Amino acid sequence: MAIIRVGIDTSKHVFQVHGVDESEQRVLRRAVRRGELLTVLGKLAPTRIGLEACAASHHWARELGRLGHEVVLLPPQYVKPYVKRGKHDAADAEAICEAMSRPGMRFVAVKSSEQQAMLMLIKVRDLLVKQRTMLINAMRGHAAEFGVIAAKGRSKMAELLRRVQERDAGVPALAVSLLAGLARGCAALDAEIAALEHQLLAWHRQDPVSQCLATQPGIGPIAAVSFALKVSDPRGFRSGRHFAAWLGATPKENSTGGRRRPGKISREGDAGLRKLLVLGATAVIRAAGPGRASPWLLQLLARKPKKLAAVALANKMARTLWAMMVSGEVYRRPMPA
Repeated sequence: MAIIRVGIDTSKHVFQVHGVDESEQRVLRRAVRRGELLTVLGKLAPTRIGLEACAASHHWARELGRLGHEVVLLPPQYVKPYVKRGKHDAADAEAICEAMSRPGMRFVAVKSSEQQAMLMLIKVRDLLVKQRTMLINAMRGHAAEFGVIAAKGRSKMAELLRRVQERDAGVPALAVSLLAGLARGCAALDAEIAALEHQLLAWHRQDPVSQCLATQPGIGPIAAVSFALKVSDPRGFRSGRHFAAWLGATPKENSTGGRRRPGKISREGDAGLRKLLVLGATAVIRAAGPGRASPWLLQLLARKPKKLAAVALANKMARTLWAMMVSGEVYRRPMPA
């Protein structure tokens, strides 16, 4: 009988393939070497193939799609409940094949190679920013061992180096040269980060979705580009609330017996997008004041700590971003009641 569904458990060298027919009976179960996967699946009639959304899954989805197959990507946490006793590659492939058949299953949109390249640019920038922060902290720590300190901030590093080089500071020449080397590394990272940000801004200026999202207060070009790239199919979410829950910005529940027990936010989903939302909400709260913020936010700040208010505002911003992506409309300030 014809195969109607195939689940593939990917790995570095050997892939496990599991296929079923119209009666849901297993008709294909084999391990395939990486170089043979396209050849084996190219012999099958066009069918539905499922993979876990993990490393290299978008690449394989594009390659299998060129063979005429319909490829879907499943979140790993949604596949786990279908794994039977004894976890191994064959069981994982069978679980993927079973999970993709469920009517209520949610899937991850397949990204193009250009989208993945831009996402790589964002990740590389984040990595370089972390490395720069590590260098700055190292410079401050080493200088403090000789009694030389400076105010916080990247802009204060020049003042720190000037104090280290003064004769009155009494810093050994070896330590001065080592700190100067760290400073040169920090300057090189500054140049690299500036070049990456120039490319990000260029992409932001030519992308209508990113420009639309940047009209919301608290959302800058980097956050707008990140949301535009990572949320390629906003209509895959039924509402703004589901989108906020996907980001992990909604309360985790432990309800039973008709009693609702909301807790802290779940922190599930994309941590990078959630961090950008919270940072943007914090910036909005810093500038909040009569006439410059909504009455809802002012009332919330009057009775709740700022950090808690920032998370609540991030939740609200996520719902607004979803509505903007679905409708294509720019941000509109709420009308007073």
